[in-house]
Amino acid sequence: MSAKNKADEICKLPTPKRDTEWTLVWRHLRRNRLAMAGLIVLVLFLLIAIFAPLLTPHDPVITNLGNALAKPSSEHLLGTDWLGRDNLARILYGSRISLAIGLISVTIGMLIGVPIGALSGFYGGKFDLFIQRIIDILIAFPGILLAIVVVTVLGVGVENVMIAVGIASVPIYTRLVRGSVLAVKEQGYVAAAKALGIGDFRIIIRHIMPNCLGPIIVQSTFQIATAILWAAGLGFLGLGAQPPDPEWGAMLSKGREYIRTAHHLTTYPGLAILFMVLGFNLIGDGMRDALDPRSRKHR
Repeated sequence: MSAKNKADEICKLPTPKRDTEWTLVWRHLRRNRLAMAGLIVLVLFLLIAIFAPLLTPHDPVITNLGNALAKPSSEHLLGTDWLGRDNLARILYGSRISLAIGLISVTIGMLIGVPIGALSGFYGGKFDLFIQRIIDILIAFPGILLAIVVVTVLGVGVENVMIAVGIASVPIYTRLVRGSVLAVKEQGYVAAAKALGIGDFRIIIRHIMPNCLGPIIVQSTFQIATAILWAAGLGFLGLGAQPPDPEWGAMLSKGREYIRTAHHLTTYPGLAILFMVLGFNLIGDGMRDALDPRSRKHR
């Protein structure tokens, strides 16, 4: 066989398919047992939130004073509260509120913080200086304190808690995205795009932001856990969901009055908060390692 025929045969061989970046991320993520445990916990909470009416025959807001502060039994697996409401039903339905607050508040923080951080990092100059001084002022307040201030201004309620926690998350996303954009915009392909006359908006959307997704995704998983904790703290202070809504922080706040006689009122909502926050933190740690090419090389 001539060299030309051999070359033709080689060209006819099927080229192996290269894995996409997200395929590699998932492959390394599923090797992380702690991350998979966190993912399982989050999926369970999501299923609980969706199918809560099917998991318990009790209504979370119907009272029965004749059965108040009942111990865990076959009828009420986690006992009842001071108004005779089923504790398990309130925890199951409370997962809806906690997940909604975590997801929506982080979305609000991203929608505001990411564009501001991207523009600040891309244009720099006086605009960047002005934005960063405002962010410095916001960061000077602890996140939960800033959320308390916003709720105090807007008023109590679940919707206002989402807005407050979202606003408290804005400085975090602004600083994170600004730092990522400052690093990415110095790359050669960005300079080439500018030389070709591509507009700034298109450069930011198509060439810079896709390379900033990794840090944003990782921060979002951690921030959802933080948002759930902040929301529980606001509920504990009476600034979150209002009665009779079954919110875990509010359940802890009222349950502490009966902690000696009915510890189940604080034990089980506290465990629910613990496991949900732990799940997001575990998956966040796994995503951070999976999205880092240097970490993947060592696995």
